[in-house]
Amino acid sequence: MAQQVQVLYVDDLDGGAAEETVSFSLDGRSYEIDLNSGNAESLRKALAPFVESARKAPRRKSAAVSRPKTRSGDRERTAAIRAWAKQQGKPVNDRGRIPASIIAEYDAAH
Repeated sequence: MAQQVQVLYVDDLDGGAAEETVSFSLDGRSYEIDLNSGNAESLRKALAPFVESARKAPRRKSAAVSRPKTRSGDRERTAAIRAWAKQQGKPVNDRGRIPASIIAEYDAAH
């Protein structure tokens, strides 16, 4: 049996058929809105004076890609948690993420 799936985009402003998805960012947040061509043009016209006066910002690294820098205090804490967990006979690796349950047990004990 054949099946055909049809995806219909709805204009987020007026509920009619949308023809495109417009992406924009404001105050550090990214947004997408599905609009028909008229509403998309209205949005672009409304933003035009601001876009013309603005400068392009550098692209930010994705939070999933960037790694937070660890402080020496963080390293000392994780080393203490690993040592405590091993003394308690809990399974913990020498490297990598420490399970949240072990961290919670350590915090409760200290």
